[in-house]
Amino acid sequence: MSTVERVIEGRPRDLGGFSVRRLLPAAGRRTIGPFIFFDHMGPATFAQGAGVDVRPHPHIGLATVTYLFEGELMHRDSLGTEQVIRPGDVNWMVAGRGIVHSERTPPAARAGAQGSPLHGIQTWVALPRAEEEREPSFVHHPSRDLPEIEIDGCVLRLIAGDGWGARSPVAVSSPTLYAAAELAAGAVLELPESTPERAIYVAAGAIEIEGRRHEDGELVEFAPGPAACRALQDSQLMIAGGAPLDGPRYIWWNFVSSSEARIEQAKQDWREERFARVPGDPERIPLPER
Repeated sequence: MSTVERVIEGRPRDLGGFSVRRLLPAAGRRTIGPFIFFDHMGPATFAQGAGVDVRPHPHIGLATVTYLFEGELMHRDSLGTEQVIRPGDVNWMVAGRGIVHSERTPPAARAGAQGSPLHGIQTWVALPRAEEEREPSFVHHPSRDLPEIEIDGCVLRLIAGDGWGARSPVAVSSPTLYAAAELAAGAVLELPESTPERAIYVAAGAIEIEGRRHEDGELVEFAPGPAACRALQDSQLMIAGGAPLDGPRYIWWNFVSSSEARIEQAKQDWREERFARVPGDPERIPLPER
């Protein structure tokens, strides 16, 4: 029996002049573990003076996770947080009952003569039902605080959860596995069997699983049981998964909830400007028409 359950290919999405590859949600598979949204940003290089400008927008019912391979982003939110994220760091923002945030290329990065690069992964983690209305929070973890694991040509950084005998300091609300991995050509990576739902995303390079080649832009989901991949060349991977969610979730724009009525309330709250503002960033993205 094959250990590969499905392969999801990234679909291009235009975020206002900046393209990403979206893996989740996908047709036939809305979540893998608690991960309900998975975007691959870049790699891209902006011209001098340009950069990312994601204006203030709201979230409920989830945690957002930004992880960069290259570049910088300035995070601001309605809690008053101002935090630059750099490669290897983790920004873990819990929206809970509601938060507003923006992400922009910092002025110093825009000013560089060679332009500003950006390459990374943005994910949303759906909160358990009991946690959906918790107080919002934000925690930054610098790269030096995350466990680094070396296994025969593989270097893993454990972003969140447990795996390979280590535990990340990032606080999670449900069993989670999230890691970045760099594999030298020929290296073999085995995934933890204790994680019920697991997937490997090929961010760069190529890997082989059960004799089949998988290249950048593919998310490979595994069935329960032993699972492994071999790098066909130097490769950059993301491993994501965890325990299944405690029931279905609805997604509309930036809102995630187990209740359609709660999403309707969030839409009305944003339309009528009842969400808190982001200090230092007065703009806001209007509620979409659809």
